[in-house]
Amino acid sequence: MKTNIGVFFGGRSTEHEISVISANQAMAAIDREKYDVTPIYISKEGKWYTGDKLTDVRNFRDMNALKKECTEVYMRPIFGDNNLYPAKPAKKLFGDGSAPVGHLDVAIPVLHGSNGEDGVFEGVLESIGIPYAGCNVLASANGMDKITMKMILASDGIPVVPYVWFTDKQWFNDRDAMADRIEKTLGYPVIVKPANLGSSVGIGRAGDRAALYDKIADAARYSRRIIVEHMIDDLQEINCSVLGDCDDYKTSVLEEPVKSGEILSYTDKYMGGSKGAKGMQAAQKRIPADLPQELTDRIRTLAGETFRVLSCHGVSRVDLIVDRSTGEVFVNEINTIPGSLSFYLWEATGISFSDLMDKLVALALKRRRQESEKTVSYDQNIFSLGGGVKGVKGAKTK
Repeated sequence: MKTNIGVFFGGRSTEHEISVISANQAMAAIDREKYDVTPIYISKEGKWYTGDKLTDVRNFRDMNALKKECTEVYMRPIFGDNNLYPAKPAKKLFGDGSAPVGHLDVAIPVLHGSNGEDGVFEGVLESIGIPYAGCNVLASANGMDKITMKMILASDGIPVVPYVWFTDKQWFNDRDAMADRIEKTLGYPVIVKPANLGSSVGIGRAGDRAALYDKIADAARYSRRIIVEHMIDDLQEINCSVLGDCDDYKTSVLEEPVKSGEILSYTDKYMGGSKGAKGMQAAQKRIPADLPQELTDRIRTLAGETFRVLSCHGVSRVDLIVDRSTGEVFVNEINTIPGSLSFYLWEATGISFSDLMDKLVALALKRRRQESEKTVSYDQNIFSLGGGVKGVKGAKTK
C-alpha cells in the first residue's frame, strides 16, 4: 500500500495565492509510483476542501465553481486520528454518511505567511499527531517573527542589521518620540516591515521622517508588531536554501535575486521571469550567484547556522545581505516554508524536485520515530495514590 501524503495549502494569509501555486508545483513533483496524494485546500475563510480538481492551478480561476466540485472536510483534534471527515455528512440510504473520506500517513504543509507558516497550523498537526515535514511550532513561530528571530540569532553570534521594534499601539500613542528613537539609533535610510509577514508585503523604504510615518502606517495595516531596520546603501541580496533537520542538514547553491527597485518586491518575486512561469522560480535571479569562493562559503555557513540555531526542519530558505562597501554579511530572514519550496535551488545543487519531496516525507517519518522514543507522560494515576488531593482540600464535589 502506498504512503498517502496530505498536502495542505491556501490558508487565511496575504500569501494565499502563492501557497496555491507552490503546492500545485509540489504535488506535480511527487512520485505517484511511490505515493498517493490528497490535496487539502484551506480557503480564505478557513474552510478545508479536498478533491482532484485542486491539483490543477487553472481551476482556481473560478473559486465558486471549484468549491462545488470539492468536498468540504475537517480533521478531529484527537491524537492518532489521521482521518479526513466530511464537514457535511451525506444522507445515505445505506451506510454512514459521516464515515472518513480519506486517511493521511504524512502531511506536508505548503502554507505561506500567517496562520500557516507561523506555528498555528503546525500546532493543529501536533495535536492530531500526524507526521509532518517542516518546522515545529516553536521554530515556525520564531522563524516567522522577524523580531524574535533576530533576537535569537544575535544572541548566538549570527550577524543581523541594527533594528528597532515596537507595537502599533506604541507607535500611534507616541509616534514622535518613537521616530526620535529610530533616527538616533538607526539614522536614514531605513526599511520598515511588518514583523510577521513574508513576500515583501507591507515593506517600504523611508529616507526621512515623513516617509517613515507613511511606511509605518502601511506596515501597521498588516501586523501589530513592526520592525524598522537600518538600510545598507550598497547591498547585495543572496539566498540559500537548507534541507534536513537541525542536527543533519545540507545547504544549496546560492542565488542572487534581481530586483527592479531598491528592495525586492512582491512583483519581482512572483511575476517576473519568462512568460508562463509561476511561483518563486519565476523571479529573475542568478543561479549560482557570482561570488568569490570565500564569500560563498561564509554565506552557506551562516545559512546553515541560522537553520540550526532556530531548530528548523524540512526545507527553508535563508535570505542574507552583503554590504558591498565593507564585505560584511548579515542574515536578513528565514522562510521556513519558502515559495516553490526552493526546488529550483535544489535542482541547481543536483537534487530533483521529485527527490526533494521524497526527502521531506523521509524527514517527517524520521522525526516521528525520534519523538516516539521520548517520554511525554507517566503511566501512573497519582490520584489513586492520594497524591494531589491536599491542594484541593475544601473543594466541593457534585
